[in-house]
Amino acid sequence: MSVTIKDVAREAGVSVATVSRVLNGNSSVSESSAKLVRETVERLGYSPNFLGRNLRKRSTNVILVIMPNAEHSLYMKICVGMQTYGQKHGYDIITASSNATNAVESRHMNMVFNKTVDGVVLMGTSFDAQTLNRLADNYDIALCCEGVTGANVLTVTVDDEQAGYDAGIALLKKGHRKIGFIGVRSTALSATLRRNGFARALREYGLELDPAYLYENTYDDENGELAIERFMSLPEPPTAVFAVSDLLAMRALKKCVELGLTVGKDISIIGFDNISMCELTNPSLSTVEQPCLKMGELVARKLIENINSDTKDNKYYTVPHRVILRGSTGDK
Repeated sequence: MSVTIKDVAREAGVSVATVSRVLNGNSSVSESSAKLVRETVERLGYSPNFLGRNLRKRSTNVILVIMPNAEHSLYMKICVGMQTYGQKHGYDIITASSNATNAVESRHMNMVFNKTVDGVVLMGTSFDAQTLNRLADNYDIALCCEGVTGANVLTVTVDDEQAGYDAGIALLKKGHRKIGFIGVRSTALSATLRRNGFARALREYGLELDPAYLYENTYDDENGELAIERFMSLPEPPTAVFAVSDLLAMRALKKCVELGLTVGKDISIIGFDNISMCELTNPSLSTVEQPCLKMGELVARKLIENINSDTKDNKYYTVPHRVILRGSTGDK
């Protein structure tokens, strides 16, 4: 049987707490007791377990990424960026899915509470700003993809408001004036910002976001089809659609094809994210690209810097996005 810290304490005639203090380099133990403990450790061949060593070092060189779901390729591409940077600097990245559930997310957070990991990246969170600020005071955490209003926490995302504006301008420059918007009714800041940016683009052209052309539900991709069904039932259907996610846009494209519309000619569609499937649809999907690898590398770099620094960087960083026009807007 392996030697335990209790065995060391019993053999040395001291308490387990004293052994722990010596192993942690605590100066409150007398030199004679410390020497006795060290000699006993060597004589018994005591070797602290991996977790024990990590706890004493207060470092595991592991970062946990909590995603709302594990099915979205956007999140996984960001994780690749994190891994690329982390591995170069001796850090491993592990992932978990919260299923967008507060109880599950809270349970996963125990890994940073008990120091199983050094830090956590939240790609969308159910925690409010007050909770996040309290967590950030005591642990190394970061937000990625999705900011939270009022959260004084390291955040890496795109400028969602400007990105929504740029998507709207791209359609307006093509001559579209009746443009549908597929969004979500959510506390997610990104969805609200994308709608605000889109509405700003319309106003620049003397237009307002017509409630008849507004469909907001959830991120479930079937809502892309439901939105098109409603839009096409209008006396004057939109000639273009902007959806706040590629999955919503893809289902919208699918429904348009089923209705006999020629996407890119009869109707134009732009999504958001630039996931890998965008180039596999027919026609290929125009979209707003989030630079996943850059986002992952940046959030990993800033979080690792925080982990190893007494001064915490809680800034809000935005990375450049770009509009990519493909077949769904009549481009090649």
